[in-house]
Amino acid sequence: MGTLLRLGLAAVWLVSGWIKVSDPNQTFIAVQAYDVLPGPLVSVVAAGLPFLELALGALLLLGLGTRLVAVASALLLLAFIAGVAQSWARGLSIDCGCFGGGGPVAEGQTKYPLELARDIGFLAMAVWLTVRPRTWLSVDGRFMNAS
Repeated sequence: MGTLLRLGLAAVWLVSGWIKVSDPNQTFIAVQAYDVLPGPLVSVVAAGLPFLELALGALLLLGLGTRLVAVASALLLLAFIAGVAQSWARGLSIDCGCFGGGGPVAEGQTKYPLELARDIGFLAMAVWLTVRPRTWLSVDGRFMNAS
């Protein structure tokens, strides 16, 4: 079970990061749409987030530092959940930009409940890996004799 969760969460980060790094302008628009960061910080987050996601995905794929990467994943997912929740609470009409796109959308076109449910599911995966980081086919397992 843990191996599937590790590889699944790795795929989430790799796909999400790759889509964002492939379209940096759209990533900037998505981050800016949340309307919580000052202007200069929007650029920093939009530029760095795709690479953070790619790094988390690569480390999970390898199973290297799984517990630490799972904790970092959980923290990032909590930030994403908070971002979506505050957007919904403030009445903003945005697409989260989690897997490309993002930014303002027409009123009534938001998918906040679905986005929150999905991210809570990903958070559950990260929590599982935090508690049970030893998985099959991992660098961690090779060095720790995990099964």
